[in-house]
Amino acid sequence: MTILVTGGAGYIGSHVVRQLGERGERVVVLDNLSTGFRSAVLSGSLVVGDTGDRELVSRLLREHGIDTVMHFAAHTIVPESVSNPLKYYGNNTCSTRSLLQCCEAVGVKHFVFSSTAAVYGIPDGGVASEDSPTQPINPYGSSKLMSEWMLRDLAAACALRYVVLRYFNVAGSDPGGRIGQSTINGTLLTKVACETAIGKRPHLSVFGTDYPTNDGTGVRDYIHVEDLASAHLRALDYLRAGGASRTLNCGYGHGYSVREVISTVNSQHGQPIKVIEMPRRAGDPPSLVAKAQRVREVLGWVPQFDDLSIIVRSQLAWEKRLLAEPELQKNNE
Repeated sequence: MTILVTGGAGYIGSHVVRQLGERGERVVVLDNLSTGFRSAVLSGSLVVGDTGDRELVSRLLREHGIDTVMHFAAHTIVPESVSNPLKYYGNNTCSTRSLLQCCEAVGVKHFVFSSTAAVYGIPDGGVASEDSPTQPINPYGSSKLMSEWMLRDLAAACALRYVVLRYFNVAGSDPGGRIGQSTINGTLLTKVACETAIGKRPHLSVFGTDYPTNDGTGVRDYIHVEDLASAHLRALDYLRAGGASRTLNCGYGHGYSVREVISTVNSQHGQPIKVIEMPRRAGDPPSLVAKAQRVREVLGWVPQFDDLSIIVRSQLAWEKRLLAEPELQKNNE
């Protein structure tokens, strides 16, 4: 059967689409290209449109005989969600509701949902398990949690089964150098730091140096995008084998501070980048690290790139390619 991947031209979705294609899956990508790129879709066919377009989505589900949806399409920038919350509830929550309604109408069997560790807010001790209270501190996390609830309740009312994957901090790029995080003015730490290293940005701003952590900067669980993508394929296999609906953390189970990431970028680049220290940003927890054993046990997922140096090296290589081939960021017309 064919898989519909919403947001499949974006950073994480494109890596999943590439892996699906490499193992022979039939894929249709739906992306409005607001932050995704045509050149990132290396497998399947691309349909340009919005996830909230019910008529378009219904037609795609029927025409292609879709039995599985992998839903990545979302806005993801935490500070922007604080300043413009309705944008996030509109796209992340309302469009997901529309998508789920279309899935129910045609009897889609499996749904893999791209969620976030932001649903936990500030967990006790800075570590979150799947059983930790969900107390988001920003609209981004709230918009995703609402979508989780809708998916849970729909699955209780029909035959749909799902896997929700709660991402921690995604980083790095395709080890083969074919695709990566191409968003202009991106906000992910590893991307911004590597852009600074190659001269695309004048400096890196560190937001908050007085957190209750070992060096005063925020601590996150950084997961290589290639490992995260492979977890989605494992989730697909799990559902096809009859697995029950589950919600699983996707992280490595250990964290690095902002200063540790900067140090690794400096080491991989060969010279220090310029850093400016700034006050804390609204909506940022001091520490957020996964308890991530369950995803290994349930899905049989075994990460291959659990090494900050490998993550940074792949990111740095991709940023150098974007610098040499700027047309990769100008291909959405």
